[in-house]
Amino acid sequence: MSIVLSRNSQVRVMENTVTNAEKYFGQFCSLLAAYTRKTARLRDKADQLVKQLIDFSNTENPEMRATVRNFAEDLAKVQDYRQAEVERLETKVIHPLKLYGAHIKQTRAEIKKFKQEQKNEIKQLEKLEKLRQKSPSDRQMISQAETSVQRASVDASRTTHQLEEMIDTFQKQKLKDLQKIFSDFVTIEMVFHAKAVEVYSSAFQSLDSYDLERDLEDFRAKTHGVYGHHDAQPLKDTIPSPTVPWSVPAVPWSLAGQSTQTAIESQRGDEEESTDHSAEEDPVEDLTGQGQTPHP
Repeated sequence: MSIVLSRNSQVRVMENTVTNAEKYFGQFCSLLAAYTRKTARLRDKADQLVKQLIDFSNTENPEMRATVRNFAEDLAKVQDYRQAEVERLETKVIHPLKLYGAHIKQTRAEIKKFKQEQKNEIKQLEKLEKLRQKSPSDRQMISQAETSVQRASVDASRTTHQLEEMIDTFQKQKLKDLQKIFSDFVTIEMVFHAKAVEVYSSAFQSLDSYDLERDLEDFRAKTHGVYGHHDAQPLKDTIPSPTVPWSVPAVPWSLAGQSTQTAIESQRGDEEESTDHSAEEDPVEDLTGQGQTPHP
């Protein structure tokens, strides 16, 4: 009976090992699958951000446009690396953890089989004890019961040995797989972050070299109605205007009127002089005969 109790304690340890593996491996699988899905959603949100950055760059001045476009391209590269991260997590982390479900199920089936044989052994022992108490003189029945107990004990012993080997293999494989799964997880994350840091460094340099003053100069020129250096375009007047020097000072209306009057008088004087010269060259006969001076 002590042997049976010893086997019972062995089975209890085996069951606890399988139960813990089932519980925690299932939680690892669930959490890492959620982690992978979150990473994929982060990739999708970053792709949307890249699209918005490109749309925004088309509304900005040349320097900011080029800087934002370069930043968007670098951010898109990071999302390519993130996509590779998601695929590797699914292949090297999630899939092996899922396979443990079937492995644990098979181990539980072996433990259940052993427990049935153990119950059979205990049943035969109880039957033998009852016969010894009820019919201690019936040697034939007692002998048959002892044979049945011995057979059940051999079967239970054989199954126990097989189960011990199976659980030992299960535990060894579990530890190796756990080590490999999390090593692969860390490697995948390190590769992604190393690549991301490299690209983000380039993005930082691009943003840091942005020429703010050049864009402001171009913006201020546009707000004053003059195109900047980058978007130089000829200005076209729809209404022709006389060429007037920009340096002409403002003249009061009274002085402007005097200047106009002076110009008219000067023009008339020139016309009179021209007329006098013409009269000297071509004398005209006085039609009135009175020698009156004609009205200028």
